[in-house]
Amino acid sequence: SKVNAAVYQDVLEHFMLPAADQLYGDADFIFQQDLAPAHSAKATSTWFKDHGIPVLNWPANSPDLNPIENLWGIVKRKMRYARPNNAEELKATIRATWALITPEQCHRLIDSMPRRIAAVIQAKGAPTKY
Repeated sequence: SKVNAAVYQDVLEHFMLPAADQLYGDADFIFQQDLAPAHSAKATSTWFKDHGIPVLNWPANSPDLNPIENLWGIVKRKMRYARPNNAEELKATIRATWALITPEQCHRLIDSMPRRIAAVIQAKGAPTKY
């Protein structure tokens, strides 16, 4: 289905909140997202405020700084030889492949943020190796 603000908020409610609770418990964190219409909708902004979750201010068109792109790259590489026959098999394959991503891989990407930022500054906003 198309991801509108309501669908996105449902995903946040049922998947992000439990994952954040498991990862961070009562510790503070800042949520990162891009500026997709569902993400930047006023209703979504209100949802984050109502749940007390700060959102990182994000510049438009900044894939060089977004580690989620690297995670999707990992998923794509792991799925290179998968041949799902329909949408349901594709979804199941994506879910199973996503589940193989380790917390250590995520932490390495998070730890790479200072290097990413420095590379973008050095490149004056032009593309980087990230």
